[in-house]
Amino acid sequence: MNARSPRGLPARLLRAVLQYPRRSPLTLCYVALLVLGHVWVDGFLSADRADALRAYISTNLDNLHDHPLTALFGSALLYDGTLTDIASTGFVGTLITLGLGICCCLAWAEHRYGKLRATAVLLGGHIGATLITAVVILVALRHGWYPESVRQDSDYGISYGAQTCLAFATLALPRWARLPWAAFVLAWPLSGDGEWPGPLPDFTTVGHLLSAALGFALAGAAAALASRRRRADALAPADAHP
Repeated sequence: MNARSPRGLPARLLRAVLQYPRRSPLTLCYVALLVLGHVWVDGFLSADRADALRAYISTNLDNLHDHPLTALFGSALLYDGTLTDIASTGFVGTLITLGLGICCCLAWAEHRYGKLRATAVLLGGHIGATLITAVVILVALRHGWYPESVRQDSDYGISYGAQTCLAFATLALPRWARLPWAAFVLAWPLSGDGEWPGPLPDFTTVGHLLSAALGFALAGAAAALASRRRRADALAPADAHP
């Protein structure tokens, strides 16, 4: 078998881009919604209204108590990053979360497993990690590891769901690349400006690590289910013709 020529890479990339709307239409619509929402909030709302909106959809403890559904689902419609300041760490975060996590990994999950399961991965990570992180914050507050002000801290965006998609996409890689990829998924949230106010890192870092754990767990479950189906298919002819 001949190895693929590097000369064919531009053609394969172009073909992948052209096939993207057909292979991952839900992801494409979601990315368009995120970009339009970002442009609307940053470009058309006044600074005060934009800050008020972000504060209202933040998934902090107070908002989860007062209006949990609005906070959980509203937070998934905006991302905390930049599309223009390419020299900033925020742009690196945008590349990882919106670029890799959503545009690539969620799109792969949609093409491989279908719209419903891909959506379950995204929302499972976003909602699951948010709620588990809220429990961690409550425990940390009880032990004095976090300041009381954390109850109103800003915490919105797609990064928890994107992190789960990044971890889940381990299944798309060859075996030799899975461990380095998993190390990257776990390491990048720790490489920023996060603080350690006590024995735990800041709650957003905790949330990213938890969402990665959820993604790895979902990937393991999907791999186990696929293996079970392969064994069942291999045994089926013998059962049908004893």
